[in-house]
Amino acid sequence: MRTAGTVPLVAAPVTAGDATGTWGRVRPGGRAAPLLLAVAAACLYAAYALLRLRSFRTSTYDLVIFDQAVRSYSRLNGPIAPVKGVHNGFGPHFSILGDHFSPILALIAPFYRLHDGPATLLVAQSVLFALAIVPIWAFTARRLGSTAALCASLAYALSWPIAEALRFDFHEVAFAPLLTAVAIERFDAGRRWQAAVAAVLLLLVKEDAGLLITGFGLYLLALRPRTRTDRAWALRGDRPLGMALVVLGLVTTPVASRVLVPAFGGNGNYYFAYGAFGPDMKAAALHLLTHPWDAVKALGTPPVKLGTMTLLVLPLLALPLVSPLTLVVVPPLLERMLSSKFDNWWAPHYHYNAFLVATLVLAAVDGATRVQERAGERARSRERLGERARSERERLGVRLMAGMLAGTLVLVPFFAFRTLADGSLYVRDARARAAAAAVSRVPSGVEVEAVNHAGPALSGRARVLLWDRTPRWADWVVGDVRYVQFPFESVGEQRDRVALLERSGYRTVFARDGYVVLHR
Repeated sequence: MRTAGTVPLVAAPVTAGDATGTWGRVRPGGRAAPLLLAVAAACLYAAYALLRLRSFRTSTYDLVIFDQAVRSYSRLNGPIAPVKGVHNGFGPHFSILGDHFSPILALIAPFYRLHDGPATLLVAQSVLFALAIVPIWAFTARRLGSTAALCASLAYALSWPIAEALRFDFHEVAFAPLLTAVAIERFDAGRRWQAAVAAVLLLLVKEDAGLLITGFGLYLLALRPRTRTDRAWALRGDRPLGMALVVLGLVTTPVASRVLVPAFGGNGNYYFAYGAFGPDMKAAALHLLTHPWDAVKALGTPPVKLGTMTLLVLPLLALPLVSPLTLVVVPPLLERMLSSKFDNWWAPHYHYNAFLVATLVLAAVDGATRVQERAGERARSRERLGERARSERERLGVRLMAGMLAGTLVLVPFFAFRTLADGSLYVRDARARAAAAAVSRVPSGVEVEAVNHAGPALSGRARVLLWDRTPRWADWVVGDVRYVQFPFESVGEQRDRVALLERSGYRTVFARDGYVVLHR
């Protein structure tokens, strides 16, 4: 068993004979620390998300989509989301499994028995994001000690990908940090099959989550144990498991995208974003294999892609770049950065980077472990590994984790958590009060076309459709004639829509600060 002063072998997880479990290096009495930190993070996340909901900063696209789907699950039906189906032309009985294959969302459905509304999703996501702190702490404490574990956990908790995911309401990504962190931590603890189970559960998160599994398999194949015992164990366990995960990920991704999604009424080509390389996935893949330089150019076109990738590793002191764990995120990152269609895929906003952040933090911890060990090797080679040198080497890991936390804190004011300093988040301004008054005029149990930011306030008690460019002729309409709202392109277009409704027999029953409510 490793003692507090030892460093694990480079690229070798804990073997079956010396596994210390989840709490290998956490001193007695310290096991509550990660749980308390997770509770604190969950409270912060939930408060932030619920305040955004209360101040009308959440959106119909995508919060109401998931709210309708999970509510449908809670009533023992398929995940039907009329707002998605009607707006995107799939019809009012559209299952979101035809958009993204995310059956794991059904796990949230029982909580709708406690509270039926979007707030349940926001709280659930907050708890799931926060729970990833526990395996991150365990992994880091085993490698570098509890002080370093606190720094790494805070770096994850306050990271900009988590903040941006919370700002964009709710998505299936809520499950990804926890499952990836558990898979990596369990493998490091010598619990290989527990790790495999956690990795395979990612297949239920999204249709392309198989790419994360492929990356995890590549990581296992890249391990280079040093001792004969570890090498024998790797050949017997890690390598076959790694190959199995690579194959599983490569097979399940196209099956989920091209078979399961269409089976639920979706279009398997809806998210094809590689038209710059060919008309379909087969042609695009062949082009990339025969013209690899085009792939290199695509990774920097537009340049914001390079900026996003830099932001993913720079706050972590670039430590992930010296760890094979970073291989886990390479396939899903390439999926996004090689695209030429959806600019939100490569932007440093939205929720996509939250799929990667837990893995990158753990890769940074692994990288710090390697830097620390190399420092020890240099000291030994110079025959000066005395008590002072050993102590300096052990402190190096803690200093690297503290630097990583500092890098994370520097970015906090530039991303979503900066709005925690915005007074209007806590006290509704005139616009938010007008929005609240507008939605209060809509009775419960009706069908309503709602402007994007008003939909979440109605979703728990009405059948919400998105107020868009095509009239749906619902009995109630909540519009906005002051600010441009998705999916309109101008305020003039929104005013024309209101005028059309008034000419078509609708009566304006409320108008304040740009919000209008019309009833037929």
